[in-house]
Amino acid sequence: MALKHIRLELARCKEYPEGSAEHGYELYAPLTSEGHLDAGRWRDHRETCTVRRFWGHEGDEIGHLVHKSGGPTGVWAFHYDGTEPEDDEPLFKLDSHRFAVGEYLSIRESDGESRTFVVAVVR
Repeated sequence: MALKHIRLELARCKEYPEGSAEHGYELYAPLTSEGHLDAGRWRDHRETCTVRRFWGHEGDEIGHLVHKSGGPTGVWAFHYDGTEPEDDEPLFKLDSHRFAVGEYLSIRESDGESRTFVVAVVR
């Protein structure tokens, strides 16, 4: 099974009016042919579904894409190595989002802020 390499970059916001390619996430995840996360294939390969958070000059955070119970289809989140599950960063309505270049999605980060990211790369 080939995982997709996905890069999310910070979209326009008050701090970065043009967005920022130096702030975001890179993840490896299975996608359906329509570009949605594939929960069935994720279950079989969860250990290889990784995420790297890069944030300017801060050190990278390394972790995994996780799927938790909750809501009608569960909740997708980023879990970082060495952190507690309550510190996971949930991705809003990720079950309905397409990972296609130019699409947007929101992440509630560990500081409690919700930020919007644009899909910059899917390969």
